[in-house]
Amino acid sequence: MIWRFVARVGLWVLAIALCVTGVQAQPSFAVASIHPSGQSVKFERDGRTDTSPGHLLMKDVTVQTCIKWAYGVQRSQVIGPAWIESEHIDIDAKADEPADVPQLKLMLQALLADRFKLTFHHDKKELKGFVMTVAKAGLKMHPSPPDAAHVWQNSANGTVATGITMREFADYMAGPMEAPIVDETGLPGKYDFTLDFTNYLPSDMHVMTGEATGVLIAAMQGELGLKVEGRRTMVDVMVVDHVEKPSDN
Repeated sequence: MIWRFVARVGLWVLAIALCVTGVQAQPSFAVASIHPSGQSVKFERDGRTDTSPGHLLMKDVTVQTCIKWAYGVQRSQVIGPAWIESEHIDIDAKADEPADVPQLKLMLQALLADRFKLTFHHDKKELKGFVMTVAKAGLKMHPSPPDAAHVWQNSANGTVATGITMREFADYMAGPMEAPIVDETGLPGKYDFTLDFTNYLPSDMHVMTGEATGVLIAAMQGELGLKVEGRRTMVDVMVVDHVEKPSDN
């Protein structure tokens, strides 16, 4: 009986070992260069992020921007040292084989841990934020065709975008509005839109400058049919425990 018990235990241990060894390691880039940003990206607060299968190119971004993109969080959800918002870098990273955007995000997480020594913990914090719903007059955005490219192009007084989900729209607009935006539109799929702020600027202002929240809220409702209202809410946040500036390479 004892030997049968020992044999069973041995089989359990072997099964557990096989499960553990079968777990795939987090994917990582084969090569990645990181340098101080050589040139700013016009009209883009978070620089520019371009992807192709197995390739991530980020221009004029901050470490906070990298964390946002890699972990799918908004600016107000990242709590860390001031320099992660102020120092701009360029990243050119490539994988050994084609990889889609979700895989590239996992690879950027690994890069942040390896090259920036990023560690963090999760917490909850009550923040002043916004909730986004469809206005009573109805949505003015158009569903994207199935093959629409993911494009977001800013100008001095507006934005043209294609292939954007409501979650992506809320995450992006949370930056200039400097507060979390919760998507409660219930809208699935992707959308195309043109957002022009010109008709919503004060009479003495010709381009978007300074405090933009009121202008953005008015333009989103008037141009896109999206209602945005202020609300305090408990939000999941990432608290940075440690992060380092990577050396040039």
